[in-house]
Amino acid sequence: MPLITAAILVIGDEILSGRTADANIHHIARVLAQIGIDLREARVVADIQAEIVAAVNALRARYTYVFSTGGIGPTHDDITAEAIAKAFGVALEEREEAIAMMRERYGERYELNEPRRRMARMPVGAELVRNTVSGAPGFRLGNVFVMAGVPNIMQAMLEDIVPRLETGTPVVSRSVECRLGESTIATALGQIQQRHAGVVIGSYPAFGEGGPKCSLVVRGRDAKLVDAVTAEIEAMVRAAGGTR
Repeated sequence: MPLITAAILVIGDEILSGRTADANIHHIARVLAQIGIDLREARVVADIQAEIVAAVNALRARYTYVFSTGGIGPTHDDITAEAIAKAFGVALEEREEAIAMMRERYGERYELNEPRRRMARMPVGAELVRNTVSGAPGFRLGNVFVMAGVPNIMQAMLEDIVPRLETGTPVVSRSVECRLGESTIATALGQIQQRHAGVVIGSYPAFGEGGPKCSLVVRGRDAKLVDAVTAEIEAMVRAAGGTR
């Protein structure tokens, strides 16, 4: 089965300024892991068209899928649709389907003023992504999926996107808790990693009143191999006196 890869592109000055904490990368990463898609990169760019275009073109050429969040609302700084259109070399058009989705959500009394109509503009050839929270859709163009930045809206859009994706074998993860500092087990842990190229071993340290500790995480797509390597790490930790 071919490896399926992905990148996330977070668009918005509010993330870079520190005003807003991003919650979307974590959610998207968790969903992709569950369906066997490897998230390889996450970028954050400002609301600058040239920067968005450059990032989109770089990422879509390198990965199977690109998931962008942010910049598709009704205000002047929501420029993602224009940037995606420019990246693909196509025009923008107002989509009646998008307007219908918004009317379906809010009814005929919903005033489609100019700012709201901005959210119905899509690059020519885009496939709409349903938004069950607020009505205004996202879209897909090529291997790029464009979603809102508001977390609950993004999550609703991602639910609509997942069935459209080619999926792979999910990654299996196991953890071993160790009551030792990383430097004590670094050599032995590195040797275990060298013997087992089919898994990735991570070490995540923490410090508290009880002294140093770390969580050793084994990840891979072969569950039997992951379990075997986990058992090997557990034995190494016990031998080093790192369990209680």
